[in-house]
Amino acid sequence: MSDPFEPTMERFHAMRETAARYYDEKIRAFGAIARGVDWNSEESQRLRFHQLLRLIDEPDMASVIDYGCGYGAFASYLRDRGFSGRYIGFDISAPMIAQAVAAHGGDAFCSFTADRQALAAAEYTFASGVFNVKQEHAAARWQDYIIATLGDMHRLSGKGFAFNMLSSYSDRGRQRSDLFYAEPGFYFDFCKRQFSKRVALLHDYPLFEFTIAVRK
Repeated sequence: MSDPFEPTMERFHAMRETAARYYDEKIRAFGAIARGVDWNSEESQRLRFHQLLRLIDEPDMASVIDYGCGYGAFASYLRDRGFSGRYIGFDISAPMIAQAVAAHGGDAFCSFTADRQALAAAEYTFASGVFNVKQEHAAARWQDYIIATLGDMHRLSGKGFAFNMLSSYSDRGRQRSDLFYAEPGFYFDFCKRQFSKRVALLHDYPLFEFTIAVRK
């Protein structure tokens, strides 16, 4: 069966490749900790997870896709909070997937893959940090990549999806040229018009970013 993701995303092969190399280097340098997925601390990583989970009212038995799962930190976060549903982690970095499998291989309801075509739909899809590192790519082209990826997350999600992005409201003097700082209002409006009337924009937590939750 053909995968509708691939014809669209093949246009962004170079971006996927540079992102994969970037995170390959991070996980090899730092290992399976927050810095290994380019976060400053485990505390900030957990805060991001908390915002994403505001999408789900009763998460205990939901099925979820972790889109850009890294070494599986979100799986650990969910299990620590009593989540007992099906978890599928997807990442384009093979070393990340290897770390995730090593950490969670004993969980019968937890699986990981670097192959997009292996993903089956779930109730919810989450993406944390996957839209930040544009590197040398032009901002407009990176935005096209984001929009295509959001479309894929929408197709994979039966009940909704959530993602976070660095905010254009970040202090100008601290912004980096290799990162993408998004206009929160643009992505709220895009999701509202394209995916659902039930969209929340969360920009009230103490990080230079925002989270958008889309409920179907």
